[in-house]
Amino acid sequence: MRVKSNKPDLAEGDLTPMIDMTFQLIAFFMVLINFSQTESNERVVLPSSQLVKPPEAPLDFPIILHVAQDGEIILGGESYTTETLSTGLRRELAVMRAEKKSASDANVIIRGHQDVAAGEIQEIIRVAQENELERFALRAKEDRS
Repeated sequence: MRVKSNKPDLAEGDLTPMIDMTFQLIAFFMVLINFSQTESNERVVLPSSQLVKPPEAPLDFPIILHVAQDGEIILGGESYTTETLSTGLRRELAVMRAEKKSASDANVIIRGHQDVAAGEIQEIIRVAQENELERFALRAKEDRS
């Protein structure tokens, strides 16, 4: 006659649903990531404005120019001055032409530091206009006070 042991059987759980739920949570949070932080630069502190409003529709081909306090212009991670900015803008326009778009399809977004003189921003706009860019947007942060 056999004697049965009183040891409980170890139940192994199926981890497939837990792994599936983990991947669903990862996908959920990837969708919720705030992508507006991707167009920011830590060297640029935007000016405050009570009149600021968000854009009504997403921009088709944005060209983001960060203007630091010392007047340095950052485009695509590279530094420019107003004299050398045309080189970077021509490079952006070449990418647009490769995608069968014209310069009028581009939106130049200027994120200027709050202490940058308005004349420097006007100079940047003048250089962009010389490169056939027509549409501009200035960024500011909302002042809710």
